[in-house]
Amino acid sequence: MTNKIRTVCVYCGSGPGTNPRFIDAAIGFGKALAENSIRLVYGGGSIGLMGAVATSVLDHGGVVTGIIPDFLTTRENALKRVQEMIVTPDMHERKRLMFERSDAFVALPGGIGTLEELVEQLTWQQLGRHTKPVLLANIDGFWEPLLALLSHMRATEFIRPTLAVEILKAERVEEILPRLRAAAARVPEGTEELAPEIARRL
Repeated sequence: MTNKIRTVCVYCGSGPGTNPRFIDAAIGFGKALAENSIRLVYGGGSIGLMGAVATSVLDHGGVVTGIIPDFLTTRENALKRVQEMIVTPDMHERKRLMFERSDAFVALPGGIGTLEELVEQLTWQQLGRHTKPVLLANIDGFWEPLLALLSHMRATEFIRPTLAVEILKAERVEEILPRLRAAAARVPEGTEELAPEIARRL
């Protein structure tokens, strides 16, 4: 099976959350990325789950690209150790670059920003703009309320059967990369990317 996953974008909280398993999962996933020679693309901060996953990648010999808007460089303490740090003028440019530089997306626990970035990728996928895998790292059932809401949207036919939305889910860190790779292997060549002219309009 061809491994199409060379870079993974991780969306996650800039805080640690209340459950120690959230930080443990971020550290464990960072280690897995480094050991599989997969570059991390993330929001550039050094605190919370964001800092934990990036620091873990670096500590285990991996490569990290941070992408952070200028106004957050101080608030989220941009991580200086990363091999590549891109500072953007705004959130829109940050999200566009995170999309362009990633082969798949993983949402660890997080807040409104994490949810917004995740839902944007699901929306673009539903509209046929890309076929990159999107996975919820459902650590200790964190994403169950969202999954219930999505099921409700399907049941009430706001997510119509004809719309392609494939949300991958992993309960444990060890399941994440195998599920991303299996999903990527099912994608027809050439359908992963958003056409540049479309990306500029979104």
